[in-house]
Amino acid sequence: MTDDAYLVLLNGTAVTLGVPPAAVGELACMETPAVRAWLQAQGVTATSPDLRLVPPEETAALPEDAERLPVPLGEEELSRVHLHTAPHDIARMEEELLAYRSHTDGREALLVRALAAGVPAHRIAELTGEDLAAVKALAH
Repeated sequence: MTDDAYLVLLNGTAVTLGVPPAAVGELACMETPAVRAWLQAQGVTATSPDLRLVPPEETAALPEDAERLPVPLGEEELSRVHLHTAPHDIARMEEELLAYRSHTDGREALLVRALAAGVPAHRIAELTGEDLAAVKALAH
């Protein structure tokens, strides 16, 4: 696994990875000279249906022959990518987890529901600021 997100051209591949960059809103990396030059070299625009933004944890599944460019994403940008790439139920649960820091009641119940919904413990800890060991302890 890599720590970089990637812009990838998935020409005609059956695998649906990542998310179209336009779906996650404004991304600072899309305005960089490197990204603009790469898009131009590939003959595509930022709204091309073959262009996908793939988060770090999905990059191992990329086809070896896929054209790709590592891109820097801020924490908030990466969080938006995760919300768009997660299945709907998990995305909804992740939105609740993001609001978690302002909750005072039902915090543990929310963590348990998130684990039961399939949100990975490391992602719960990331979204809530809770200690990973404490989140993992709730899973047992």
